[in-house]
Amino acid sequence: QVQLVESGGDLVQAGGSLRLSCAASGIIFSINTMGWYRQAPGKQRELVARISSAGTTNYADSVKGRFTISRDNAKNTVYLQMNSLKSEDTAVYYCSANAFSLWYWGQGTQVTVSS
Repeated sequence: QVQLVESGGDLVQAGGSLRLSCAASGIIFSINTMGWYRQAPGKQRELVARISSAGTTNYADSVKGRFTISRDNAKNTVYLQMNSLKSEDTAVYYCSANAFSLWYWGQGTQVTVSS
């Protein structure tokens, strides 16, 4: 089992920045890819960014150049630095981790961007 706890969500003005954190615990040695997803009201959950155990990253087109995903394996934590936030970034952000071919999810953290 892998447990994920997100933090860092907040209310921020458009153009501002936030950094989300996700701390993993449990069978952490088994974790491969970690990622951030988001779900806005009335919309499906979508991939924001992901990072492999080797550090390879992928981003949604909508966040390229504005968001950066990083990973600290010593702290078992993944981060999402979000800059130049827009109102359309408003959503619940979920951390995910892949281990033993299963996907684990955090409880989510709310990011609200006011225009």
